[in-house]
Amino acid sequence: MSTTDMSMGKIIFYEDRNFQGRSYECSSDCADMSSYMSRCHSCRVERGCFMVYDRTNYMGNQYFMRRGEYADYMSMFGWSDCIRSCRMIPMHRGSYRMRIYERENFGGQMYEMMDDCDNIMDRYRMSNCMSCHVMDGHWLMYEQPHYRGRMMYMRPGEYRSFSNMGMGMGHMRFMSMRRIMDSYYH
Repeated sequence: MSTTDMSMGKIIFYEDRNFQGRSYECSSDCADMSSYMSRCHSCRVERGCFMVYDRTNYMGNQYFMRRGEYADYMSMFGWSDCIRSCRMIPMHRGSYRMRIYERENFGGQMYEMMDDCDNIMDRYRMSNCMSCHVMDGHWLMYEQPHYRGRMMYMRPGEYRSFSNMGMGMGHMRFMSMRRIMDSYYH
């Protein structure tokens, strides 16, 4: 297997729990899995990391999946619906850098981060994070301290307003952030 193949992700979705029923193998982003299978209740990540979403077009609740088996992810995540779309997270080597802002449109207090932060209130005395600019790396942002609650995947780019991102998640603010590290790929 070439080096390129090893860096690509691979996830296999199954219609039923415990890896039963029809399956669909994916190595890239998939905005709508309904054309491949009517439902999805378990999956196996063979390589890489993925974000999975309970709505099409990378919307709704999302969950980070690293290499492993998820025989019944619905009860594990507390979801009432099944996976409808997925996004492969590219491997990143190098530095991680993100600016977080207290208010929308990069307003209010600003802090630059290069590592994980389990509680922005404790570290920065910041009660809200409503926008961010990801310069380097891929990050997971959580609505509660200590990497709990709903999460959102952030790749490099500007995010002016979390509440206007069309994620179908309503008003969102984030209280902790974690880098998606290469170690998740091994």
